[in-house]
Amino acid sequence: MEKIEGDILKGNTLTLILSLIEGQAMYGLEISKEINRRSGGALYFREGLVYPALHYLEKGGLIEGKWRHFEQGPRRKYYQLTPRGKREAKLLREKWSTFSAAVNQVLKDQDSHGN
Repeated sequence: MEKIEGDILKGNTLTLILSLIEGQAMYGLEISKEINRRSGGALYFREGLVYPALHYLEKGGLIEGKWRHFEQGPRRKYYQLTPRGKREAKLLREKWSTFSAAVNQVLKDQDSHGN
């Protein structure tokens, strides 16, 4: 499977992160790995993409981070959605669904015209 990179990935980063952590609190590297795993390797989020997005979401009040300390290994900051973040995640999923259906329809129509 071809990896998705560039603007199309950057333009959907917030939607992916919010939707992913909606189910459970996660830390940055875990978010990157889970997006990669769930996408079958098509979406690869480098730390340089994930952490600025997390800071942006936290500053905007959509997520909150809490440090967790472990006996083994480094402390990690786990992020979870705020009530506002839950509303935004739902809205972004709805927008994505509409957008992807419209794009698929355009592509389908293009294919049906033999181009």
